[in-house]
Amino acid sequence: MTAAATAAPAAGPAWTLCPGCATPLYGRRLARNQFVCPDCGAHHQVTAGTRLGQLLDPGWEQVDGAGVRAYDPDVLGFTDRRPYRDRLAAARADTGMDEAVLVARGHIGGHPVVAAAMDFRFLGGSLGAAVGELITRAAERALATRTPLLLVCASGGARMQEGALSLMQMAKTNQALARLDRAGVLTVSLVTDPTYGGVAASYATACDVVVAEPGARLGFAGPRVVAETIGTDPPEGFQTAESLLRHGMVDVVRRRGALRRLLARLLAAAHHPVLERPPATADVVRDPARLAEVDPWRAVRGARELGRPTTTDYLDLEFEDFEELHGDRLGEDCPAVVGGLARLGGRAVVVVGTQKGHTAAELTAHRFGMGSPAGYRKAARLLRLAAKLGLPVVTLVDTPGAYPGVEAEQTGQAGAISACISLLSGLRVPVVALVTGEGGSGGALALAVADVVLALSGAVYSVISPEGCAAILWRDRAHAPAAARALAVDARNLLRLGVVDGVVPEPDGGAHQHPVRTAALAGAALSDALAGLAGTEPDALLDARHARFRAFGAFEAPVERRTT
Repeated sequence: MTAAATAAPAAGPAWTLCPGCATPLYGRRLARNQFVCPDCGAHHQVTAGTRLGQLLDPGWEQVDGAGVRAYDPDVLGFTDRRPYRDRLAAARADTGMDEAVLVARGHIGGHPVVAAAMDFRFLGGSLGAAVGELITRAAERALATRTPLLLVCASGGARMQEGALSLMQMAKTNQALARLDRAGVLTVSLVTDPTYGGVAASYATACDVVVAEPGARLGFAGPRVVAETIGTDPPEGFQTAESLLRHGMVDVVRRRGALRRLLARLLAAAHHPVLERPPATADVVRDPARLAEVDPWRAVRGARELGRPTTTDYLDLEFEDFEELHGDRLGEDCPAVVGGLARLGGRAVVVVGTQKGHTAAELTAHRFGMGSPAGYRKAARLLRLAAKLGLPVVTLVDTPGAYPGVEAEQTGQAGAISACISLLSGLRVPVVALVTGEGGSGGALALAVADVVLALSGAVYSVISPEGCAAILWRDRAHAPAAARALAVDARNLLRLGVVDGVVPEPDGGAHQHPVRTAALAGAALSDALAGLAGTEPDALLDARHARFRAFGAFEAPVERRTT
């Protein structure tokens, strides 16, 4: 089948009643708007061919469909209100498709991709042996050509008429995705409405990045099953894309008209050529004698200035094509940790940072930059994605410390921090960290186990806050200035102790007075550091990273005492 044939929208009624707002919509106007209601924004279901035509560049072609048909219905002999054979025949006649999936190869924004799109019209997009085979073949084609895989999901669940054979497709398809994981090939799932059951519990949520259309429903058990099983109606909208985003289950919710641009950025990161950019002009101080002595307590207060650039400011000012990825995939999206795919100095990177804010409302919304266990699990997920794709990592640290609440302790704060430290210690890609403001305790170190650790000249980094140190050792928080001096938290002392490898001087008056200039200086320093690490073999990176942290607090060999 040609791209032109499959991309053409199926003929439909001249007028359609919008399921979102019950407004009558002229069919051609709806089609011009990519089947999104212009009044309420409801995203209508579209055919697999239409979907591929919306997402892929012109010239794509269908592949891997020949001879793949549902398991022999006569062998299964399944009959409910209607024989399975008759249901299949009707679905084929109604849709013009052999099965509920179209597999294609093509490009998005010029970047190659293997795509498999499900069609809900064909027996509710149910997962049977043929659907599982087509998804698996798409994954195998992506593996053979080392091309990113895009799965467009729409399904009511496993195909009950094929019994346990349909259940086995969940394992079959996930195994195929696991092979792509081991090979370092990007996988992206686009969840459309609805996606339930065996598809939701297999390849729809097993991909590196899970994107969802607004209002798309995703879940293992549908609302009716939930209600019948537990005897209680579930809350309204609990399985919608927006709710799932808040609970960390999907990375991005994006309107249909913006999906192509998003997918092109993701594919560009997976392709990650280094784009030509003018050479960076970073001034990074390596000699502490070049830095003026400052009062450490004054440095602490300066690092907490609300006007200092935040992580999102740096992402806006110095990084390009940033696409934030959300969630720990376990139930939460921590607002204090942000991260995703971006470019810095023309180089594709994974960037992760702690986010504070400039106002009381922003600080509260981002929990004052204090990461929860979910935040560190989100960071770890992004770090693993960087390792899989071979992308360098940039971390931006500005936190008073990890969130100390009861809930954080109950959900594994210490373990989440430890896991991040361990993961960074063994990450086989370059890692560069920049302390932009406060570097507080293990909450900061969890993002700062790096090949190169830099700090802005107005930043601080410490095992504990001066106030906390004073409260514990002096038993009086009023001794915080003395504690700051004793802890040697300022950039000059950090460089003298080797805790940081270089200091990026801020403009006169500090970063809060010149955020744009500071961002440019920070970006140049990070770009230079990445360029210096480029091409280093992974084993050499790990050896040097190990040696860097192994050296802290090293002691001379003890003098052997002689006894008589």
